[in-house]
Amino acid sequence: MSTAEDPIRSISPSAGAPEPGAGVRWPGEEPYYVPAGQEVQIFESCHARGLPVMLKGPTGCGKTRFVEHVAWRLKRPLVTIACHDDLSSSDLTGRYLIRGGETVWMDGPLAVAARLGAICYLDEVVEARQDTVVVIHPLTDDRRLLPVEKTGELIEAAPGFQLVVSYNPGYQHALKDLKPSTRQRFVALEFDFPPEEREAEIVAHEGGVSRAQAQGLVKLATRVRRLRDQGLAESPSTRLLVSTARLMAGGIPAADACRVALVNPLTDDPDLLAAIGDLIAATL
Repeated sequence: MSTAEDPIRSISPSAGAPEPGAGVRWPGEEPYYVPAGQEVQIFESCHARGLPVMLKGPTGCGKTRFVEHVAWRLKRPLVTIACHDDLSSSDLTGRYLIRGGETVWMDGPLAVAARLGAICYLDEVVEARQDTVVVIHPLTDDRRLLPVEKTGELIEAAPGFQLVVSYNPGYQHALKDLKPSTRQRFVALEFDFPPEEREAEIVAHEGGVSRAQAQGLVKLATRVRRLRDQGLAESPSTRLLVSTARLMAGGIPAADACRVALVNPLTDDPDLLAAIGDLIAATL
C-alpha cells in the first residue's frame, strides 16, 4: 500500500518539530468487550460514513472499553482525551514550546488524530468548557477540518478519522450540558449496565473469579442500585465489580473486598453504608 493510500504511514513531523504520536494507542490485542445489542454494527456504519458518535451512559458501564474494541476492529489508532474544566483549545490543537533554545510547534492530540486518521475519543466531554468544545465543530460535518488559529493552518482530517465523545447524563445540570448545536452533530448510542447474566460473564472474565462468585457480586450490585431512591448519588458500576472481583481473586475475603472496592468509593453517608453492609451480609 502506498503512503498516499495509508495516512498512518504517510505522517512525518515537520523539520525540528517533536514526533507527533504521544498518547496514540495503536491496534494490538483485542480488548475484551461483550456487545449489548447492535452498537458495534452501528458504530462501524458511522465510521464508514464519517459520522461522529456520542456515547451516553453511567460511569463504568463500558463506554471506554467499547471505543477501544471498535478501534481494534477497525484497525485504527486511538487517541483518548480526558476532558476537564481547565482543558483549553490549545490543549487540543497544539502550542509552541521552547526546546533547546528554539521555538517549535507541538501538535495537540486532536490535531495528531486528524493527521493520522485516528479515532479521537473525548471522554466526559461535558466537563470541558464550551469555548473549547466548539473547536471540534468543523470536524463533525462534511468539512472535516481543524482550524489551528495559532499557525493559520487548516488541517484536513485524513481518511479513517472519527470523532467520538462520551458523557454521563446523570451528572447533567444547567451549567454542565452540551449545547444543542453540539449535540445534534452526533449519532447517539445509549449505554447502561448489562443484564445480570451478561454482567456476571464480564465480571468473571475480567475479575478472575468463578461464575458463581461473579453472579453473587452482580446480584449485590443490582440490590445496591435500588438505593438510588434512598439518596445514593451513583450506582455501583461494572468497573467497581471487576475491581472487587480482582481483590477476591487475590485472596481478600469477599466482605472486605466489597467494603474497600465497592462500598467505600460510593458514599460516606453512615446510613447508606449501613444499608449496603446489610445487603452484603444478606447476599454473599
